[in-house]
Amino acid sequence: MTAEPLTAEPMSAQPTNPESMSPEPMSPELPTADEAVAHTLLNCLLREVSAPEHQTAADDGRLLLRLPRRGALLRVALRRTSLLGAHRFSGPVEVERNGEWAELGWHELADYVQDELELRTGTVNEEFLDQVASSHHGVRQGLDDRPEAEPDRYLESEQALLFGHRFHPAPKSRSAARGDWRRYAPESRAAFPLRHLAVRAELLAEESLDEGVSALLDGLGDVPDGYRLLPAHPWQYQLIGDHPLLRDAMARGDVLDLGPRGERFTATASVRTLHGADAFLKFSLNVRITNCLRKNAAYELTGAVALTRLLAPALADLARRFPDAAMLREPAFRTLALPGADGHPDRALYEGFGLIVREGFGGVLRPGVTPLLAAAVADEHPTSSAHISRLLEGSSDGTAALDWWRAYLRLLLPPVLAAYFDHGVVLEPHLQNVLIGVDAAGHPVQVLFRDLEGTKLVPEQNTRILAALPPEVAGPMTYDAERGWDRVVYCLLVNHVSELLAALADRHPELECALWQAVRDTLEEYAGAHGCPPRLRALLAGVPLPAKANLLTRWERKADREAGYVRLPSPLAGSVLAEAARMPARLPVRRPAGSIAR
Repeated sequence: MTAEPLTAEPMSAQPTNPESMSPEPMSPELPTADEAVAHTLLNCLLREVSAPEHQTAADDGRLLLRLPRRGALLRVALRRTSLLGAHRFSGPVEVERNGEWAELGWHELADYVQDELELRTGTVNEEFLDQVASSHHGVRQGLDDRPEAEPDRYLESEQALLFGHRFHPAPKSRSAARGDWRRYAPESRAAFPLRHLAVRAELLAEESLDEGVSALLDGLGDVPDGYRLLPAHPWQYQLIGDHPLLRDAMARGDVLDLGPRGERFTATASVRTLHGADAFLKFSLNVRITNCLRKNAAYELTGAVALTRLLAPALADLARRFPDAAMLREPAFRTLALPGADGHPDRALYEGFGLIVREGFGGVLRPGVTPLLAAAVADEHPTSSAHISRLLEGSSDGTAALDWWRAYLRLLLPPVLAAYFDHGVVLEPHLQNVLIGVDAAGHPVQVLFRDLEGTKLVPEQNTRILAALPPEVAGPMTYDAERGWDRVVYCLLVNHVSELLAALADRHPELECALWQAVRDTLEEYAGAHGCPPRLRALLAGVPLPAKANLLTRWERKADREAGYVRLPSPLAGSVLAEAARMPARLPVRRPAGSIAR
């Protein structure tokens, strides 16, 4: 079914004249859970449903958005429009009924989304509303129970994401039969001791490229002779600790439950990855968070170590060429290998107790540099001292913002592009996988990439490496060149660069074109020095940008690896930027007060 486009001026046509739109000021207060959930649903509808079908328009300072199959017209006040279409909203969502506008609550809006997607796809998803409700509960809980700021600025940034992904319909959803989310959630500033299990040495499976990493795990606590230490996430132990094979092993004395012991580890943004002992431990967690059950599959345990080993030459080359960028390696895994009835390790326990060790900052971070989670720096709302408004505090003119931005782009873009073009390595530099190292003045001086789970290899450039791996490990480790490029462009430019750019444009709306021009300049500089490969040439020519379709992926209950993309009109073409620069400034916002709203 198709519908006629809205007759008001399309949002993508040109910047909006602020003099005719009565701009809404940006409030220093954080949004309510109701507003945050409603605005996030609108973001998803705009990107994946209404905009691709030309069912959006601007009218008197508001976004109009039609759900053509549901037969509904929605509107919301605009704080600021965006060249990429990632607009900022304000206040409640409204729906037209009998020629009048009526406020639409977040739950009603979710009902409308469900109706539209059922009619659009011909399929039903009975989980959808519950997932949105779970996300609303998570946002509300984070706002209501917000503790005092973590004194460690790095950890504060990891625990600052109260609202989650702006383009996911249920960014704070989680499913678990048992356990108190707040005891383990980063939003609650959670820190806790690990659950220590002593496992007979022959029942422990592990691989390590670094004896020091194995020693680190063993050094977390003492165990009796003949046993090895297996630390476990306490929530995961609560979820799977009653497995019959585990209980039998405990009754025989093959596994000893030593209880919660040792130093406290701190929850980071991914929930299941904990920081402590100058390392990161990435545990399995049988909880669905957003799209995925957060469990380390067997191939991911071996794959992390394999990638760390196989990528060593490529990472060494990148480190030499880009000394201000580094990858946090994952050199070891450890898990429980209790045999099942078939004599092979029971998969549920093998994967459920699997942990991956990611190196800490000790050998990577430069002296005097503070790492900050990029997602906290780029958040739409200032929820921590890592936010870009705090890093630029004290400098109100746009020159400082542009200087900061250009310096950061030079750190971030070249190593990611070189990894893809020169080594066939698809990094996944989305906002939650990148740490921005800042100096004492808040200026970016280093960038750290993390999480090898999302790192893939392009087969054509890595035939020898992949041939040496078991098929069950090599298969999930690859993307073809086109899919790999989509992933790079999405994570790097749409998820990361455009969101941080938006946070800067909130502070300096008059600079949006200049900020995008700086992105283009950095890409052109790299292209000019490296033969301008065709994919990069197309990017500079303004081909549409791939954006991950989180709403449709969740609706269709697909794995992240199977997620599709929608295409966004690109602001990178020189002609687009030149035209936009001639237009009136985009709808501005008033900067928030300097203090952090909590």
